[in-house]
Order: sequence, then structure tokens, then C-alpha cells
Amino acid sequence: MHDKWISGFVAIVVLGSAACQKAEAPAPSTTQTVTQSAQPEAAAAPTPGSTAPGSTAPGSTAPGSTGSQETAGLKEGEPAPAVKLALQNGDSVDLASLKGKQVVLYFYPKDDTPGCTVEAQGIRDQWEAFQKAGIEVFGVSLQDAASHTAFIEKHQLPFNLVVDSDKKVTEAFGVPVRGGEFAARQTFLIGTDGNIKQIWREVTPAEHARQVLEAANASPVPSGATEPAAPKAG
Repeated sequence: MHDKWISGFVAIVVLGSAACQKAEAPAPSTTQTVTQSAQPEAAAAPTPGSTAPGSTAPGSTAPGSTGSQETAGLKEGEPAPAVKLALQNGDSVDLASLKGKQVVLYFYPKDDTPGCTVEAQGIRDQWEAFQKAGIEVFGVSLQDAASHTAFIEKHQLPFNLVVDSDKKVTEAFGVPVRGGEFAARQTFLIGTDGNIKQIWREVTPAEHARQVLEAANASPVPSGATEPAAPKAG
């Protein structure tokens, strides 16, 4: 009887001790949790349109480099560059001296090529309307004076062509140069105040003379009602 009582007492003590140990099992280590959260996260993959540190965003200009001519062009309403126009006949004209008149400066790739010929002939055929409105017209390309003179004489062009072999005028107006020798086909209408009135970055040669006249508030001559004007002297 005494032994049974002792055995029961020991069993109760052992079971109670086990229950206490189970109830007081240690919680997950706080130190371990803090250490894991403090570790640096892996670098996130860049999202579309974001720029990784040290790189240059698409379309932006890296330090020390210059922007392309495509993005450096003039805007309507800005003053026209103060450039000197060297003409095919040896004369020169300061663009600023023409303030008070509307001026058309049209850039084209090359003398006597199909599109350039159609564009020049369109201006020639509307020359009466340009003169009546008092509009000065200059074609600009990168060929020399001899090439310009031959182009004028062959197609009886009544306006001057600017010799821009050094690209100074082309660059001043931000006109792109293709292949290093062909100016893009673009036109600038300069108002009487000397500011850019309208810019054509895309030109349809056969329709362009009429478009320019209308932008200058001048009336085009009806088709078939004109005769070729006398060519400019070379």
C-alpha cells in the first residue's frame, strides 16, 4: 500500500513536470527574426521605362555628349537664326535684313533630282503669287554654286539658291543631313516680325508651293494660268 502510494505520487510529479515544460516551450527566437528582416533585399529587376543606376535613359543625352539634329530643331514662334545666305551668283544676304518681309527658306536634298525638281517647279509656276505677296524665297542645299546655277538655268527658276556646302545654315535651322551630304526636305516660313511662322518637317513636293502661299495668307495662282518666269542670273 505504501509502495503504491509512492509510485502514484512519483507519476503525478513526472506528468506535471512534463506538462509545465510543454507549456513553457520557448517562442521563436526574436533575434533570428530581427536578423532576417535586417538583411538587405535582393535588387529588384528594373520595371519597363525605369533606368538602372549609372545608365542613361533611352532618348536622353549622356553627360558630355550633344543632342542630335533631329531633336535640336527650331519651333514655331521662335526667332529665325541670324544667318548669312551665300547665293549661287556670289552675292550674300543677311537673313535679319529681310525683317518686314515674309521669307520662305526651303531645304532640299539635291539639285536636279526628281522630287527637288518638282518642288522647285511648283514655286516657279506660282512665282506671280509669291511676288504679289512680297514673299522672298530661297532654296537651300549642300551643292556648290555651279550645280545651283545649272539647276536654275535648266528649269528657269526665278529665285536664288543658297550655297550651304559648310552646312552652317542647315545646322542653324536644325535640319537633319542624310548621309553627310543631303539636307532633309523641310521648309520654314518666316513672318514679317522675324519669327518662325510655320515649319514643314514633311513636304509633298507637288503641293508645297500652294501650301506655303496659303500659310502666308496669299492666294495661289490657278493651275495652268501661269508661264515660267525668267530664271535668276547665275
